[in-house]
Amino acid sequence: MIAATATAAPHIGLFDSGIGGVSVLRALRRQLPAARCSYIADTACTPWGDRPADWVLARCAQLSAWLIEQPGDKPGDAGVDLVLVACNTGTTQAIAALRMRWPQVPFVGVEPGIKPAVASSRKRRVAVMATSGTLGSARLQQLVDHHAADGTWVLQLPCPGLAEAIEHVAGRSGAVDDHEDRQADAAAALAAQLDQIAATLRDAEVDTVVLGCTHYPLVADALQQRLGPGVQLIDTADAVVRRVVSLLPTGRGDRRADTVTGTGTGTGTATDTPTDSSGTRMVDSQPTATGPLRLLATGDTATLQQAAQRWLATGQEVERLSLPLPDDEPNSRKPDRAPRA
Repeated sequence: MIAATATAAPHIGLFDSGIGGVSVLRALRRQLPAARCSYIADTACTPWGDRPADWVLARCAQLSAWLIEQPGDKPGDAGVDLVLVACNTGTTQAIAALRMRWPQVPFVGVEPGIKPAVASSRKRRVAVMATSGTLGSARLQQLVDHHAADGTWVLQLPCPGLAEAIEHVAGRSGAVDDHEDRQADAAAALAAQLDQIAATLRDAEVDTVVLGCTHYPLVADALQQRLGPGVQLIDTADAVVRRVVSLLPTGRGDRRADTVTGTGTGTGTATDTPTDSSGTRMVDSQPTATGPLRLLATGDTATLQQAAQRWLATGQEVERLSLPLPDDEPNSRKPDRAPRA
């Protein structure tokens, strides 16, 4: 673990289409507990997976601009030291342009962990779960062509609506499989979708599955239960954070580094992580993060509030950040404090 000192704690900005990036923020606060973190969930526009590439690029540029150029109305808020694009769709469709626009700011992105999946597959049969936007990107095909050139078969499995379903259910209190929850219909729909995905993966006889969207690790345990111990799930969050560390002033490495595909981590079935009655991961066992945390949502704040409580073990208040849609003229960059959910 690398912990920054109080005087040198970096300010890291993260954004995602919704709460999915919380899975990366969780890993970040585990490895850099003293870091100052500002996280934006674009709940006003979630999901991004089926949106046009130019729209995704425009939205990523808006969120990056706010993190980099924010006015600093609170001590230490102005100008993040690094931007982490905690969204696979945003990374594959926007990060190259973001780096060109802000060459002085390190950007780290997340991509499906094709490389570690191929390396760990015993059967040489791998699946990539992702949004249609990620699967349709040239970058994803480059990763498959490069890392699966040894003949490994790669199933590219689109999961339409899964990220949105996770937003509706897993970001709120209650178990994914708990049909007695007050959101029973939404929980049942998510459970049925996971059942269908698991059936497809079993029929394909894959032994390694890449979680190609940052939302998916939030329901990794529920998916693992359906697949059984013979299938390994790959989540690259820890590898992404190691790359972040290497780009900070106190770390090592080239600040212009490429997006992380990482060595990845298999979620497997063995974990010391507390779970709820359905086996859904609740909060990582980790040192208490001491660095300041700022949570912002462009729309609904309740989903991020519940996700932070559930996966980050924090009651940090979520602020509402008013931003125009990409096609509109800027009308506000200043976040307004929203009532606690």
